[in-house]
Amino acid sequence: MSWIEPETLNRWRIIPRILVGWYAVLVWQVTDWFMLLDNPSTQHTAFVSTVVGLSAAIFGLYVNSGNGKNE
Repeated sequence: MSWIEPETLNRWRIIPRILVGWYAVLVWQVTDWFMLLDNPSTQHTAFVSTVVGLSAAIFGLYVNSGNGKNE
């Protein structure tokens, strides 16, 4: 049995974990960029609010995803 089988990848949820980790890094970088701005505009604020606000939706989708089987 190989660890690259689809059932194993689905059980370990590798792809969703990678995507959530990538989004966490994105939120960190956007927040850091915003805090380094000297005079942020309303457009900057709206962009950061959107990226950070979507993190709750992304995390919610990750938590509620899965194969639906009770193991």
